[in-house]
Amino acid sequence: MNHPGRILVCGCLVLFGLTALLLMAVAVTLAPPPGDLVALAAFLLISGGLTLALGVGIAYLGWPSWASSLRARLLLTSTFTTMLALVNVGFTAFLMFISPHDLAILAGLLGFALGMSIFLAIVLSSSTTRSFHQVVAAVTQISGGNLAVRVPMHSHDEVGRLASAFNDMVERVEASFNKERDLELARRELIASVSHDLRTPLASIRAMVESINDGVVTDPATVKRYLKTLEVEVENLSQLINDLFELSQMDAGVLKLDMETSSLTDLISDTLESMSVQATAEGRNLHLKGSVEGEVAHVMMDPRRVQRVLYNLVQNAIRYTPSDGSVQILARDTGTEVQVEVKDTGEGIPPEELSRIFDRFYRTEQSRSRGSGGTGLGLSIAKGIVEAHGGRLWVESAIGKGSTFGFALPKKTPVISR
Repeated sequence: MNHPGRILVCGCLVLFGLTALLLMAVAVTLAPPPGDLVALAAFLLISGGLTLALGVGIAYLGWPSWASSLRARLLLTSTFTTMLALVNVGFTAFLMFISPHDLAILAGLLGFALGMSIFLAIVLSSSTTRSFHQVVAAVTQISGGNLAVRVPMHSHDEVGRLASAFNDMVERVEASFNKERDLELARRELIASVSHDLRTPLASIRAMVESINDGVVTDPATVKRYLKTLEVEVENLSQLINDLFELSQMDAGVLKLDMETSSLTDLISDTLESMSVQATAEGRNLHLKGSVEGEVAHVMMDPRRVQRVLYNLVQNAIRYTPSDGSVQILARDTGTEVQVEVKDTGEGIPPEELSRIFDRFYRTEQSRSRGSGGTGLGLSIAKGIVEAHGGRLWVESAIGKGSTFGFALPKKTPVISR
């Protein structure tokens, strides 16, 4: 059964049921003449039938063209229902009153009530239609690109809930748009940075290979030096590609962690042993040391990747710390997590650059070459590894006083989201 059909059946049941109940109540309480009961029943069935026909017609054919607005529909509905009630009252009074004078007064009162009900319907519908007009205006502005628009809430009814839901939707759309814009900007910066970092070593490799192949360089010592340089440049390119591959795994959420219970103290010892040569290379004589505050509990982690985080932080500290400076690794147990800090006495990081220090390909000095400043991916990868463990990574720095990079891993088994 279609929708208008269901309305017709339900309406007929309601009409006949209400008519029967009203006739029974009138017969019991007033005991009118049988002719009045018949007239009353006929009137109720006719007026109710017309009302039912109007409802079914609107449900089946839709509202008339001149009632296309919500306000017109509310006004029409209020007016029709009020007129139906007043006509029922007037007909009942006609059956009950004998005096034409009393019937005329009642008719005037019914007309007054109809006028006031129409006025009230106009007033009450204006707030509702105004709210819908605000929603439509907001949608128009959003379609024009203004995502900052919001619909004011004047009530807590269905219209108010619509405005609230609309505002929530716009906030989510705005957040999604901003995220997409940031991702697009990051993608462009990534492509530009990768192109720059690939172009320089490739140009160097090409120049050296052409020099050897064209016979420009024939001295065995020079050829050997060129080949050694080529090996270093190829290694740098391989490292860059590996870093990009690891970043892509982090972005895709498929970074695989081989979790096991391990000691951060052991990782610190291995890092100190491996980095001691870099600390004293080229006569720099840096003081590299490590310490542990009390007992540090074992944590669930991927030792190889956490070791890479430590290597990266210590390498950065060594790179930017002047001769006779110091680099210290400190571990402590805070109860819920284990923290590791790498402190140096280097040049420090400008405050305006701290917010971007973990961005990909970002170097505190844009003029740094790959040889002096690295690829600019190490801190991004370190941050991704730590966060994949459910931990956090931070930095504190002051110009002329050095920097402190720290990370914390939870002692309980983390929920791996990558």
